[in-house]
Order: sequence, then C-alpha cells, then structure tokens
Amino acid sequence: MAANNRSDHGSDENTRLYNPYQNYEVPINKSQYLYKLPTSPEFLFTEEALRQRRSWGENLTFYTGTAYLGGSVAGASLGVITGVKSFESGDTTKLKINRILNSSGHAGRTWGNRVGIIGLVYAGLESGVVAVTDRDDVWTSVVAGLGTGAVCRAARGVRSAAVAGALGGLAAGAVVAGKQIVKRYVPI
Repeated sequence: MAANNRSDHGSDENTRLYNPYQNYEVPINKSQYLYKLPTSPEFLFTEEALRQRRSWGENLTFYTGTAYLGGSVAGASLGVITGVKSFESGDTTKLKINRILNSSGHAGRTWGNRVGIIGLVYAGLESGVVAVTDRDDVWTSVVAGLGTGAVCRAARGVRSAAVAGALGGLAAGAVVAGKQIVKRYVPI
C-alpha cells in the first residue's frame, strides 16, 4: 500500500498519509515510504461495522459505573448536609470535620450501592431485550426501565412492583427522549 508518486498523496479524503520513519534520522528517501491509512475505524467483519451500539459487557459496565458514581456523589452530598445538621455546640473543628466525613462517606457508599444495583439490573434487562428482539430503539429502553422498576420493588408486593415499573418505564422513556432532543437541537 505504499504510494510511490506524489500525485496520489491526499487524493482520497478517507485516508491520511503516514510515514513510519518520520521521527528517525535515517538516510532514506522518506517520500517513498508514505502509506495511506484509513481515517475511519476498521472492522474485521461487516456486522461489526453495522452495529451502532455498545456490546452487552460494555453496556453493563457503563450503566453500573455511571449509576454507582452518580449515587455516590448524591449520597455524599446528602451526607454533608446530615453531618452539618449533627453539629453540637461544644464540637471542635476536627470533630466537625470528622462528623462530615463520616456521614458523607457512609451515605455515599449506601446510595452508590443502591443506585449501582439499579443500573446493573437496567443494563442486564436492556441487553436481554436487545438480544431477544434484535432491535435497539426507544421501546427497548422503556421495557428495560419498566422491568427494572418491577424487579427492584417486587419484594414489596405486586402493586408496588407495578407502580415502580410504570415509573421506571416513564423515566427511561423521558431520558431517551431528552437525549434525542439534545442530539437534535444542541450543537456539540
């Protein structure tokens, strides 16, 4: 794939020129060793190129990690407020800082674990629905949200599971719709 004449260089917009010897001081004709490399990602199979979504493992890691991080930050913020409310009149500065750190650490871990589990269940259900239906659209996310809400509240009874499932489906639909609106109207 070496390009030997100068007229070929830059003629294709989907490639970039690469010289493997550009950083070395070797006595060779450097223009002789220019290669055209594609600028788009290369895939081994055409099915991989057509796929526009993350794999189930990447999906699981992304949703679980994002949910855990969000839950931890929200829990730590609530813990700071709780720590400040627990101040007593005779507390020193070190004791006040200790109360804030203990409270925010405990609440951050608790909320991070709770919300992380919800992300884990959502990612598993969404990947399962995509595998069964072989479609990835708004309804897939809504069904996964509905199932997540129902699974997370199933121990509290059928009525609680149904209400949580409906709320989970609405929340997932709202997030996907909001994402589509942001993609369309916000230039990034």
